[in-house]
Amino acid sequence: MAEIKSGSNQFFLEDNGEVIATIEYEPSERGGQKLITITHTIVNEGHNGKGLGKQLVNKVALYAIENELQIIPECSYARKVLESNEQYRNLIVE
Repeated sequence: MAEIKSGSNQFFLEDNGEVIATIEYEPSERGGQKLITITHTIVNEGHNGKGLGKQLVNKVALYAIENELQIIPECSYARKVLESNEQYRNLIVE
């Protein structure tokens, strides 16, 4: 499994120097609660079905836990992954 790297408001996976999957988020704050909004999860064509998107959503969830953040999952794929994992459901806010 490739190492998940972090960039400016994103995590990504590379294969031979090419970015093959990305998850993007926007940090914000509401009522004193720090939030991140997951805006997009993108897996390049030819790399679908390998679980890369799920790995990236899991990475954001762990990042949120470590940094005491709540998640607004605008990305429907990220919402599906977060809702399907009992450990991550309590991270979701609307």
